[in-house]
Amino acid sequence: MPPRRRRLAPSLLSADFADLAGAIREAEAGGAEAFHLDVMDGHFVPNLSFGPALVKAVRARTRLPLDVHLMIDRPARYVRAFAEAGGDTLVFHLETSDPPGEVIAAVKAAGRAVGAAIRPETPFDAVRPLLPRLDELLVMSVHPGFSGQRFLPEALPKLDAARAAAAELGAPLEIAIDGGIDATTAGPAARAGATFFVCGNSVYGAGDVGENLRRLRAAVDGGAE
Repeated sequence: MPPRRRRLAPSLLSADFADLAGAIREAEAGGAEAFHLDVMDGHFVPNLSFGPALVKAVRARTRLPLDVHLMIDRPARYVRAFAEAGGDTLVFHLETSDPPGEVIAAVKAAGRAVGAAIRPETPFDAVRPLLPRLDELLVMSVHPGFSGQRFLPEALPKLDAARAAAAELGAPLEIAIDGGIDATTAGPAARAGATFFVCGNSVYGAGDVGENLRRLRAAVDGGAE
């Protein structure tokens, strides 16, 4: 099986919401290959963000894939709404109240790719049985809920375990990493097996968005060699 292309996915939670269309254009011009949208309910995580209406607005402004990260306690209830809003991959948390099989079935029934995310304290073995049914595994390298946190290196062995498990299964699994990804941490994450890099403050925090993405691309490509 040929290796997946390693993709950069700016997190729009870190963008300027007063000029979201501009933030999308800048990232596209700089080489972004997807966008990541963090949906928070104030319950599963101690923060609120946005809902299907914003996903729909983003969908109207880009053709790039939308990776919708559902940091909400009852994701199965909202699958249809986010699918209809334009999400391409819907990622739920393994630690939520809904049975994982129920969420996976709902996403597949909606005609979307499905991902499962695991918090830093959740071991990889907890999600291993689900891998044959997943399109994406999202490894959190920060505690979910707020941007700007420090990268937790204990995420790296999970990436390596996911890569090995996917190879053993022969599954075309997207292995995503989310949290503290910058020009320093992207290389080790790529070396450990990540194929999808969620990048927030390192893209939108300061400086030129295009140049920030070019630095990240160089770090990812260097780490993968």
